[in-house]
Amino acid sequence: MIWQVRNMKLPELLAPAGNLERLKTAFRYGADACYVGATSMSLRNFADNFTLPQLSEACTLARKLGKRVYVACNAFARDEDLDSLPPLLKDIESAGANAIILTDPGVLAAAKQAVPNMELHLSTQANTLNSAAAAFWHEQGIKRVILARELSLEQIAAMRKRLPSSLELEIFVHGAMCVSYSGRCLLSNYLAGRDSNKGECAQPCRWTYELRERGRDGEWFGIEQNEQGTFILNSRDMNMIEHLPELINTGVCSLKIEGRMKSIAYVATVVNAYRMALDHYAEALAAGGDAQKSYHVPESISSELNYASHRPYTTGFFFGNPGKEGQATISGGYIQDKEIGAVVIEYDCDKKEALVSQRNRFFVGDTLDILAPNDIGRKFKVEYIKNEQGKPVSSAPHPKERLYIGCNEPVSPGDILRIGVHIERRNSTYAK
Repeated sequence: MIWQVRNMKLPELLAPAGNLERLKTAFRYGADACYVGATSMSLRNFADNFTLPQLSEACTLARKLGKRVYVACNAFARDEDLDSLPPLLKDIESAGANAIILTDPGVLAAAKQAVPNMELHLSTQANTLNSAAAAFWHEQGIKRVILARELSLEQIAAMRKRLPSSLELEIFVHGAMCVSYSGRCLLSNYLAGRDSNKGECAQPCRWTYELRERGRDGEWFGIEQNEQGTFILNSRDMNMIEHLPELINTGVCSLKIEGRMKSIAYVATVVNAYRMALDHYAEALAAGGDAQKSYHVPESISSELNYASHRPYTTGFFFGNPGKEGQATISGGYIQDKEIGAVVIEYDCDKKEALVSQRNRFFVGDTLDILAPNDIGRKFKVEYIKNEQGKPVSSAPHPKERLYIGCNEPVSPGDILRIGVHIERRNSTYAK
């Protein structure tokens, strides 16, 4: 939903989709558009990504829903990649994608020749930090620039005023941050032999490091560090849900969530929270008053972001250089208050029974909470669990098993049922 309030159009909510299931989830939970990867030339080669038939299905669904699909071809190309580019780009166009996201000038040249009518977006990997650079790319045929993450709100607003309205600006507002300029990093190449600029980053910035010194006799001595000096390269995750008015007032056209490698639970939780927050802000503006200055997102919505897997949060560079506040130096791991227990397949209102696809183990008597589009806070106690043969079980031993569960709260297909991570899990290897 894109609101028009007082001559101000709310920006597009742009979600990640690593596969078709996540794209459908993102659209169901309120994304206006999704960005995806093809099976090559994407910077997320370890995501499932989209085959041509899957991409065609995704684009058909998007058109039906009035939404959009952007395809990332933002890896840095070498000569051996160039021959396969034109067929790939033509396949993306024939599938019905709305735009191609690219970084490399060579890929841009290939796209202008192979698919001259395609909308082209410049990836954040291009590190666009000023209006002159943005204008240059616009002259080359770029319709939208995805700005580098190292800009402040003030700088973005100033750029918007200097640039023609025909050039759109997009910014990341949520998700993992990179220790390098918008992901243009070679740590993985050197330390793991995996090219971060071709979609194979091993994330060595999240590893634990030890600092040592070499004595005069050649012996190594460890330099004592406290807990603040161990994960010296580990960036916090971005979270700007508390600052939607400031983001919107910059004049950008799209608010982007990071995470093509993330699960459907992450996509549903984060997209739903931002959708609800944007709609709530639009309602506040429509009601009149001084909402642009006084608006605060309800805590019930912002706290949803603690339920998704994340590192400690930061506002990044939006309010100036974050310095040490932008780093999570204690741990490279994730925080998560809740995880997915099951996805609803269908619901029988008469029996008050849901058929679900299990994702993590839960038990009779556990309390699950319901994550539905624009609907949070409802919970229910699992009265019983039956397998597909109708046999009662206390829990389910197999991941993705289809189960019938007693559920006295109405649910719909696609709703996600979450369990608190404080619930003891007897087997932690279930699919997420």
